[in-house]
Amino acid sequence: MATITAADVNKLRKQTGAGMMDCKNALVEANGDFENAIDILRKKGQKVAAKRADRDATEGAVIAVTNSDNTKGIVVCVNCETDFVAKNEGFVDLAKQIADVALKTFPATIEELKAQKFNDKITIEEKLTEQTGVIGEKIDLSAYERIEAPFIASYIHMGNKIGTIVALNEVAEEAGKDVAMQAAAMNPVALDRDSVSEDIIARELEIGRDQARQEGKPEEMVDKIAQGKLNKFYKENTLVDQQFIKDGNMTVASYLNSVKKGLKAIDFKRVSLV
Repeated sequence: MATITAADVNKLRKQTGAGMMDCKNALVEANGDFENAIDILRKKGQKVAAKRADRDATEGAVIAVTNSDNTKGIVVCVNCETDFVAKNEGFVDLAKQIADVALKTFPATIEELKAQKFNDKITIEEKLTEQTGVIGEKIDLSAYERIEAPFIASYIHMGNKIGTIVALNEVAEEAGKDVAMQAAAMNPVALDRDSVSEDIIARELEIGRDQARQEGKPEEMVDKIAQGKLNKFYKENTLVDQQFIKDGNMTVASYLNSVKKGLKAIDFKRVSLV
């Protein structure tokens, strides 16, 4: 039986973030083997994760970042169950570290991101499981978005509750930040009217027809009225057609063109906890 010292326990605690007694028990069970003890703690996390799989993880932190030359951008959302944990510096730092891995590896899907190495020893998915055991709440990576473009601006709003990245066709730092803020504040459903899904268009037209009929409009006018309401929907809900929040006399598209002729938003991603 190996002798477990307080220094050993403290070393394992610093490595894993687990509680002192959990670390001591893991070291005793592992007969002083640190690697085995870490595995034991991770297994404990897996058990906790399984027990809490049905719990809602509606709090968390959204992180949006770009690379040094602003040609790649990502947004991630790491969830937890309580606001107390979400505001914890260690939890936010975990979300930032995952965002850094996402930006560096730039995987295509959230599943591929979870499979990336968090450090030399474990993957992101294993780290999330480990932290579920350490914190005692369900911890999960619930969202991941990426863009690659000539210029990308990022914005984080409301204490890590909303994150956006916006792609422009050329470099424009201040304008990019303005449009990223617009996307965060106004929650557009698509970049422009051509990007709106057929399902949304069909739904909005049907709503427009129903409203026209309820208003007693002639049946031969119903489709025209519905199309007019759809056009209004586009103006209110597509990013480039929205009124610019800093100047209601222009749209986002016209604002960008006023900054630099031909400057356009070509993509955006928005992730929100609220």
